[in-house]
Amino acid sequence: MKLVHDAVTIMTPFLLAALGGLFTELAGTLNIALEGFMLIGAFFSIVFVSVTGSMLTGILLGVLITVIFAFIFGAVSLYLKTNIFITGLAANLMASGLTVVLSARFFGSKGVVTFSGLTPLKGLHSGYSFFVYTSWLLVVVSWFIIYHTAFGLRIRGTGIHPDAVSSLGLRPSQYKLAAILISGAACGLAGAMLTLNVSAFVPGITAGRGWIALVVIYLGDRTPWGILAASFIFGLSISFSNYAQGVLNLPADIILSFPYILTVAAMTVYQIYRIKRKGGGLQHR
Repeated sequence: MKLVHDAVTIMTPFLLAALGGLFTELAGTLNIALEGFMLIGAFFSIVFVSVTGSMLTGILLGVLITVIFAFIFGAVSLYLKTNIFITGLAANLMASGLTVVLSARFFGSKGVVTFSGLTPLKGLHSGYSFFVYTSWLLVVVSWFIIYHTAFGLRIRGTGIHPDAVSSLGLRPSQYKLAAILISGAACGLAGAMLTLNVSAFVPGITAGRGWIALVVIYLGDRTPWGILAASFIFGLSISFSNYAQGVLNLPADIILSFPYILTVAAMTVYQIYRIKRKGGGLQHR
């Protein structure tokens, strides 16, 4: 049971980031800046919690900064017509460098910064933090918005047929930008959980979680419930690798690489499935 309990906590940042990335994906934008968004949220959330002394205020301010960062990314990509992939990579690199520079400027360290006045997040009666319950709530909210609101319909329409959206007098770029802002907010929450869970900021604390979140979107078949299941699979794999270090007689590097091996294997299987499904559809017609 501990394996599953840990998996639920571990999967939460993936789930939050992937839910945000789902909106951009449905709007027709592959957002590879999720990693950078999470890193911005991780740094500013714990800084503001430390400064204000309020967990809620600090998290909200951290999310706000992440949304502003996402707005800049979206504006440059959509309105200045830059290459979305190059801009995404630039956003990731900027987040990585900016957090280190600000850490050195404010705290005199380019390495690990601990916040002694804070205590790690405490679980509720079930042992889970409020981030976990928030992520579950956002799964339901995302499902409702995407499939049961006009906004969700227009987001999906923007990704499928932007000209049809334009014919209604709407601007697809506005919906793409709105989706990017939603991804920024979700990633800000994901990053906040990473740092507040250990009461410290570590350069590169996201450790590729934003990239795995992109994989989770596709393995979840681009649906909120599918993303929930895919996130749990990855959380379980990481939980197992942590557990296996003290049980299996294997080099630690091999055990720690298991989640990333699973990522590559899962994407390979998913691509094979897509090819077979398309082939089957053509044969059927």
